[in-house]
Amino acid sequence: MSNSPLSYKLAVLVFLENHAGQHLLLLRAKAPNLGVWSPIGGKLETAHGESPFECAIRETHEETGHIVTAADLHLFAMIAEKAYEGQSHWLMFLFRCKKPLTARPPDISEGKFGFFTRAEIDSIPLPETDRNALWPIYDRYRDRFVSLRADCAPGKPIHVEIEEITPAT
Repeated sequence: MSNSPLSYKLAVLVFLENHAGQHLLLLRAKAPNLGVWSPIGGKLETAHGESPFECAIRETHEETGHIVTAADLHLFAMIAEKAYEGQSHWLMFLFRCKKPLTARPPDISEGKFGFFTRAEIDSIPLPETDRNALWPIYDRYRDRFVSLRADCAPGKPIHVEIEEITPAT
C-alpha cells in the first residue's frame, strides 16, 4: 500500500433469502471480488444524495428484479473497512431483506446467482473479509444493529473491532 491517501467509497450489501431460508449470492464477474460469491449490493449515488436505504432498494431491483421498500429492509450493520485490498476505504451498510425471493434471478453482467444454505456458504469461494467478518456479523447481529471497523490492510490478518451494539429486544 502506498503512502498516498486512499479514496473512501460508500456502499451497501443486501442479504436476501428465498422462502426455504437459502441465501442469494452473486458469483462476481467483475472486480472487486472477481470470481467469488458475495451478497448483492453497490455504491451509493452520492452525486444524487442517495441514502443507504435508497441505494439498497435500487440495487436490489437493478440486480434481482425484486421490488422492496424501506420497510422490507433491516439495517443490521455498518462497517468501516480500512484499506480494503490496499486500494480504498469502504463504509458499508449491511441490510437484511425481510421479503423473501420467490425464484433465482436471471444472471446479469455482474455475474451469476445461486442460492446457498448458511452451512454451504462456509465452503464456497468468498472474499476474505466476507468469510472472516461479514458472515460472522450476519450470524450474530442480523436481528439487531452493530457498528464496526475493520483494518483490511494487505499482509495483515483482518482485525475487526466493535464500536457499538444495540441491545437485544
